[in-house]
Amino acid sequence: MATTLAIQVSEEAARAFAPVSPEDQRKIQLLLDLRVRDLTISPVPRKSLQTVMDEIGKNAAARGLTPVGLESLLDDR
Repeated sequence: MATTLAIQVSEEAARAFAPVSPEDQRKIQLLLDLRVRDLTISPVPRKSLQTVMDEIGKNAAARGLTPVGLESLLDDR
């Protein structure tokens, strides 16, 4: 059973979606449905963004990357 869900999107996304054929709109809706499920229903517990960032920081520090070294890498862009 399908349920209508109203979500906010950018004006650009709304303009791009409006002229799409009903068949293609249905395909997009199915893709969004799958993506929402993937993001919210997972057999493996997901880590929070903060936890992932903390782990990355610890791994970088363990490999010798200092805050000064990180800043230097980012400044080289």
